[in-house]
Amino acid sequence: MDWTRRLRLQHLQLLVSLMETGNLSGTARAAHTTQPGLSKWLKELEEDVGAPLFERHARGLRPTPYGMTLFNHAQRVLTEMERARQNLEAMRSGSGSRVLLGTSPASAPSLVPRALRAFLGRYPGAQVELLEGTMNGLLERLEKRQLDVVVGRLDNYVPRASLRCEVLYSEAIVVMARPGHPLAQAAALDWEDVWRYDWIVWPPGSPIRSKLDMALTQGGRQPPAYRLESSSMLANIELLRGSDMLSIGSARVVEHLAGLGLVARLALEIPGEGAVGMCWRDEPHRDRASEDLLACLREGAAAE
Repeated sequence: MDWTRRLRLQHLQLLVSLMETGNLSGTARAAHTTQPGLSKWLKELEEDVGAPLFERHARGLRPTPYGMTLFNHAQRVLTEMERARQNLEAMRSGSGSRVLLGTSPASAPSLVPRALRAFLGRYPGAQVELLEGTMNGLLERLEKRQLDVVVGRLDNYVPRASLRCEVLYSEAIVVMARPGHPLAQAAALDWEDVWRYDWIVWPPGSPIRSKLDMALTQGGRQPPAYRLESSSMLANIELLRGSDMLSIGSARVVEHLAGLGLVARLALEIPGEGAVGMCWRDEPHRDRASEDLLACLREGAAAE
């Protein structure tokens, strides 16, 4: 008999726990079973698979490549079953579909709210869970099926085979400061003007940070040892408003914040444009609500 037919969800949960903790006794206690019983089950599973799933060490278990492959599949199955439970619960309560959307600060202030208003208007009973974070973390969650759609800066991002991405628009990256900043009224600025101020920058590896570092390098300057790295838009705005520090942002985001009187856009652009887009898993069958959310994001981008 095919060994996969004997696996139950409880077995997948045990496997995931072992992979994450590397601890037989802890997993056994959490599952209300005995360590010998768990060891016996794991040995039988490895015999069925025909390959070792773990290396045994004094400090615990370490997954083999076979184990990591099975772990990834088990995690996806458990995630999908949890989503099924949530969707069925939503259907019973009459609240409709549930969509998980990840967004970076590059798209959160204007594009995403506009798209969500349109989406919720079409799906009065829908539930949306919105998570803001850096693109690297969001795309990882998307691959793990913890998100349905991710919106943010793509720039030179090359999607993995499991994902599809679509550019919604391209825009400049600009410098911002507090209203009333000494440089706010200048008609034109260059790097010499802004170099002496402290900067708030996004974490290393983020698309917008990479653009800034590249612009500095091309301009003959080495990126400085930035005093503050932050991916929190709210904290960044408050820091700018109470100091003469500078930061960068997508042109549409900065213009939106400037329209609210929160920041001032300075007359200095980072060379080259950045792309804002959306990513989703490349699957033959997708939830209708997720498809409509993609459509609302396209419409929202076209309206900006």
